[in-house]
Amino acid sequence: MIKVQQQDFDLAAEIAALTKGKTGIGGVVSFTGLVRDVSDGAKVATMTLEHYPGMTEKQLAAIENEACARWPLSASLIIHRYGRLLPGEQIMAVVTASAHRQAAFEAAEFLVDWLKTKAPFWKLESDGAQETWVEARASDDTAAGRWKG
Repeated sequence: MIKVQQQDFDLAAEIAALTKGKTGIGGVVSFTGLVRDVSDGAKVATMTLEHYPGMTEKQLAAIENEACARWPLSASLIIHRYGRLLPGEQIMAVVTASAHRQAAFEAAEFLVDWLKTKAPFWKLESDGAQETWVEARASDDTAAGRWKG
């Protein structure tokens, strides 16, 4: 399931809805990304995330479908917010559920790594006086590279 939205989310409620009635699930793994107040040593007062509606959902669905093809998932969820966010606010969440924990853990790592490198979101950070577009990080590409093959 893919959700691209401006509004915040309640992770516990999302997990409950995702797993309701699915008694074969033995493990649920979740990751929540938050806005930091410092990025590369610079203060962050706000972060604005932009995306292309339609294209974003299509790419997130492709990433999720790849995870479902690689691991025996019972359920999965990607939530990604856009718009203006403040430090401490939730940016995104990934939830994976499977009969066994290893598949859920690996699939969650895969989704987070690939979201950082393949998801079409653009981040604009502001310290209150100056705005800076966030560049891709080599460390994110390295992390995602372990899933190629």
